[in-house]
This record gives sequence, C-alpha cells and structure tokens, in this order.
Amino acid sequence: MTNASAQGQGDGGVPPAYAWVRLLRSYGPTPQNLILFDEYVAAAVSRAKVEPIKLATPMLEAMVAHIESRVPGSMLIAGTAGDGKTYHCRALWTRLGGDAKAWAAKGNVKELPLADGRLAVFVKDLSEFEGESSDLSMQRLEKSVLGGDDSEVVILAANHGQVLDRLRILGKRQGGRHPLRTPLQECFVQAGPAPDRLAVFDLSRTTTRKTLEEVAKAVAGHPQWNNCSRCSLKAGDKVCPIDENRRRLLGEGDGGQLAGRLGDLVEIACLNGLHLPVRDLLALCANMVLGYSDAKEAKENLMTCADVAQIQEAGHIDKASIYANAFGANLPKRRVFDGPVFKAMASFGVGEETSNAADGLLVYGKDDARLQSDFARLVASDPVYGATANYLKAQHNYLEGHEGARVDGGAAEFMEMLADQRRRLYFTLPSDDPSYARWSMTVYRFAGDYLGIIDTLKEKKTQVSEAVRARIAKGLNRVLTGLLLENADRIFIASSGGFTQSRVSVLCDHETTARRQQGLGMAIKLYELTGRPYLEVQLAAGAANRVEFDLTPIRHEFLARVAEGALPASFSNECLEDLLAFKAKLLRKAENVRRNGVADDDEVGGQDSAMTLDFIDIEPGGRGLVRPVTVRAPA
Repeated sequence: MTNASAQGQGDGGVPPAYAWVRLLRSYGPTPQNLILFDEYVAAAVSRAKVEPIKLATPMLEAMVAHIESRVPGSMLIAGTAGDGKTYHCRALWTRLGGDAKAWAAKGNVKELPLADGRLAVFVKDLSEFEGESSDLSMQRLEKSVLGGDDSEVVILAANHGQVLDRLRILGKRQGGRHPLRTPLQECFVQAGPAPDRLAVFDLSRTTTRKTLEEVAKAVAGHPQWNNCSRCSLKAGDKVCPIDENRRRLLGEGDGGQLAGRLGDLVEIACLNGLHLPVRDLLALCANMVLGYSDAKEAKENLMTCADVAQIQEAGHIDKASIYANAFGANLPKRRVFDGPVFKAMASFGVGEETSNAADGLLVYGKDDARLQSDFARLVASDPVYGATANYLKAQHNYLEGHEGARVDGGAAEFMEMLADQRRRLYFTLPSDDPSYARWSMTVYRFAGDYLGIIDTLKEKKTQVSEAVRARIAKGLNRVLTGLLLENADRIFIASSGGFTQSRVSVLCDHETTARRQQGLGMAIKLYELTGRPYLEVQLAAGAANRVEFDLTPIRHEFLARVAEGALPASFSNECLEDLLAFKAKLLRKAENVRRNGVADDDEVGGQDSAMTLDFIDIEPGGRGLVRPVTVRAPA
C-alpha cells in the first residue's frame, strides 16, 4: 500500500466510515446493485455491520389500520419495480408481531396468526414464482376475495403487470376472463375503485418530491457519517469529496437549495408521466455522493474511502462534483440510459443548454471588469467545484493558448469543465438574481412558470399570473390558426374551410375569451389525481360544450416556445399532434354550438342564397380580428 493510501486510514488501518461507504456504493448505479432488492438488505447489512438506510413507509399505517379494522377480504400491495412493495410487506409483518428471523428465512410465503383468529398469509413477491408455481397463492387469494372465506387474509405483493398477467392466465384456464382482472386494470390505470373484498395499496402513486427529500436525508444524514469526524482524509485543510458531497446534499451551506432544485427536476419528470420509484431515487442520491468521472481512479465511477487519498494526491477532487453526478455525467452513456432516473435527469440537457449571460460569466468573467464581481460571487466563491485550479488553468489555455492547442483537443477539456460549471450554476444561482436564470440552462426554459401555476392553483387564493396565462393563450392561438397572432385575450377556433390537412387556418369557426368570463372561455384548473394543470375551454353553457386539455410540462413548454416565436414543428412533433387533436375536439364542439344556436333564416338570404364566413385578418401589429365576408351563390 502506498503512503498516499495509508494517509486516510483510521484505527486498524481502515478509514472509520469504510464499511458504510461500501454499503452505500451498492445502492448506486452499479451492474451488481442487488442491495436495492429488499430481500438482500438484511444479509448485506449484517456483513457490513452497520445500520440499514431507513426509509418512510407512506402506506404502512393505512395497511395496519385496514387489518385491525377486521374488514373481510384480502390485500394487494401493488406498484412497479423498486417502489418498495416487499419493504412495506416486511414492515407490515413486523408491525403485526411477526419475527424478523422468520421473515428472513427461506420461503416466499409466510403465515402469521392474527389476534382476531384469522391467518395472515404474506406472499412476499409474486415475481419469485414461475409458471404454475403461483397457483396456490392465487387460489388462496380467490378463495378470500371471490369465495367469501374469512379465515385467511392474503397479503400479496406484486407488480401491476405481473398480477394482471397471472389473472389473464388463470382466466384462460378457467375458460373466460378472470373476474378480478378488469376492475384491477381500471384501478391501476384510471385510479378506479378496488374490487370488492380486495384492498389495493398502489405504491406507484406515492413517489413525490417529498419522497426524494426523505431519501436524500436518509442517505446524507445517516448516523454512520459521524465516523468521518475522526478520519484523517479530512484532517486539516484536506477536502474529502465524499464528505463534501454528502454535506451539500444535506443542505449545509445553501439552506437546502440543492435538494429543492433537484426536487424541481424530479417533479417535472413525474408530471411528464415518468414514474421514478424509490429504488431509482436511492441510486440517484448514492451517485451524487459517491460519483466520480474517471473510472481509472474510482472503479465503476463510484468512490470508496480507499480511493480518496489517491484523488487528493492527484488534485482531481473536482471530478467528483455532486452537481455533475446529479445528471449522471460521471457515468458511461450506456449506464445513464439503462436507469430511468439518470435518463430523466439527462433529458433536461443541463450542461449542454445555456445562455449567453451564463457562458459569458464562466468563460470571460475572471478577466472582464464588468463581470468580475459576479464571477467572484458565483464561481470563485466555491473553490472545491467552482473556480478550481484545474478550471482556471483550462480556461487560461482556452483563451490564451495557441490555435493548435484549441483545435487539437485542448478545447475539449475546457468544454467538459464548462458543461460541469453550467450544471453547478443550475443548483447554485440565487433565486432572485435577475441576470442569470437557472431554467434557461435547461430545455424547460418555462418550467419555473409551470411549477408556479401548480403552486397558485393549489393555494386557491390567487389567479394564475397574467403574463403566464397570456403566453399560453398566445401560443394556443398560433397553433389553432397557424398564424403569427399576438392575441392573448381571445381564442380563435379556426379551420381551413375544407377537408385538407392544412395547418394554416384562416376561417374562424368560433371565438371565445382567453380568460373565464360569465362561465364561458378558457380557464386553467388543476387535476387533483395527477397534480397537473389543465386547460378548460367552455364554448357554451353545459358540460357537453366543454373541452379539456391536459397541460403536461412539455406541452406547456411547447405553447410557451411557440408564443415566443418558435416554429411548432421545430420543437416537438408529438406536442403538435396533441394540440391538433385538441383543435379537432374544439372544432366539433364549435359545430355543435353553431347548429344549436343558429336559426334557419340566418343561413339563407331569401331568393339570394348567401352565407357569411368569418375570416381572420391580421393587423400590422400582429393582432387578429374576425372580419365577416358574405359569399353569394352565382345567379
């Protein structure tokens, strides 16, 4: 062992937090992350001789209350892989008086006599059964739920798809569709009611920003980190990147801003329809603390205590930046796209997206007199991951080096560092700084406004910002008409006057207000189930004349970009098709309103057969006006 490696050793030649860090590393994005499966936790913790990571069980109390209420029937603990189904199942077993050793013993089915005389049958994980081996457990579930047997309560943990597939197979054997399959499918997909005598606890609906906060605190605030206080790797002026990262994740120094902005990204991803189970959030937080961008110096790009002394000696602490690790920048691309959470984080484009103001600060701020104060405040104030010696040297070589060095790879190193600095700025920029907007460093430049809409609607006290509402209306008008309209007070529901697929529509079939007035026009509301806002356009009185549009983050971004001048097809063809489908619904409703509200003598002008068409004219300032044009049939 080298002297450098020996420097970090505590009593017995091993760093005091060595065992804990090794265990945490197993939670990270490694090919062998079996520790993330609940059934491997007890053995791994026993080997490491440390306390396990304790996470909240958000549905445990409701499960216990259901059992204690003696409601007849059984229970399904459902979710996707990594939601904590077996973790909840084990916690329920313990709360009901089950022995931990009995749970850890071999066997996928555990039985526990309850105080009320029933037998609780725990099926730890339906996926452990193969083929017909699950039949016995499914038969016991059928007997309880469909057969009215109250002697047993089956507590089954299963993935959505697995339980539906087993019911499909059982139904096929029985010569029909299984009676539990349809109601369970509606329960999972549409949040419908659970089948009679079967309580469903769907853990896939529990992952929120709060879940991420709990995971981050469980990882960064684990008691085992106290051992670091007596480690020589952080003695004197030494910086241990592992300890530095966990302190930043815990919120020391920034009042929790990093965790809050990480939560914003996770919330946007979830509101776009991506489910991030607890297992993935654990991998994200473990990678943020232990990630390292050079696999030669840290195996599989994740540090252990044994790597730290060498990293310190080489002066490469900046390669462990928690801000880059948050986006999986330390990982090979194949591993980034293997994990849903890192794929989601990478999709924000942080590091690649930027603004002129941000890049001007990062590239020229040290030398530009107009930017030096900002550079000192926002970059040089962080000597660990900001204005490091390596960054300043690469910056100098980029700006002052000869042309050959800049072309032949010299610029590549600085560009990688520049990307990491952009990632750091996303997390560290002050919220009230008007010069540098953090959302401009992502592909969701209007995400802040989107989250503001949700906060406002949840408060139910104030109206959505007028600027935000106007931008949505303006973008909507431009998509519905294909014209560069500036209107933000009216919504034009337009067509091309024929059966063509032309996206430029100059005939106004209906016009309504862009803000709700006397029960008509557009309103922005909140879906309680999904937590997303939606647009509700009311063309006339009655629910039959109403059209709704689910406003996901990417759809909101699309409308905002179009309002700011982007061409619809240049941003997202999928969003454009969604908006055109919304337009088609509006046109159908407009046709119904027109037919129900127009008298016969308005359609025909006596002997002179004529009809009036409403054309959309654009004034020099871009404002659209409806101009009626009477068309007469030739004599």
